[in-house]
Amino acid sequence: MQLEKGYIYHIFNQGNNHRAIFFNRDNYLFFLKKIKTYISPYADILAWCLMPNHFHLMVLVNEVELPINTEGSASSEAFGIHSSKIRTLNFSIGILLRSYTNAINKQNNSSGALFRRKTKAECINCHKGITPSFMAQNGVTKINSTIPEKQYPQTCFNYIHQNPVKAKLVTNTIDWEFSSAIDYASLRNGKLVNKEVASKYIDF
Repeated sequence: MQLEKGYIYHIFNQGNNHRAIFFNRDNYLFFLKKIKTYISPYADILAWCLMPNHFHLMVLVNEVELPINTEGSASSEAFGIHSSKIRTLNFSIGILLRSYTNAINKQNNSSGALFRRKTKAECINCHKGITPSFMAQNGVTKINSTIPEKQYPQTCFNYIHQNPVKAKLVTNTIDWEFSSAIDYASLRNGKLVNKEVASKYIDF
């Protein structure tokens, strides 16, 4: 998964063997807090949706690596120094998934992998090599290939919010609590998505 600054990515992963990753409402909320902690420092969240056995994020990458202050760690205190290390967005996503997995395994008294081994990230406004998987949805989405950098972000945005409807969990996108569709409908004042940035790329 190679992420580059200044591009929009559709990031997604699912439960190992298609199994559930969220078991109650608190799990969904806990995962959202982890997104804020581990992804928001690097990227603007443009859209998100958490499904019972997978998740989708649409993000604009602002930084691919950031310094992490290690002040207060045992090693730095022992030598009386203040140091920092670099953490990449890729690594931070890995921390998010591993820490969530540990919490769920503890909750369920289980062990092993919760997510599929590889998290996927598709660039949806790159100028070349755009092949987003969400295009093939029974002919529902249409792409204007002459200006893909404008069409793909809108298509991805719509696709992410339509997930609960297509899965027949709800009738309307705004009926699914664990999605940014409610925020864009101004029915909730969610703090995770950046509507101002999103408005530059999509219509809502």
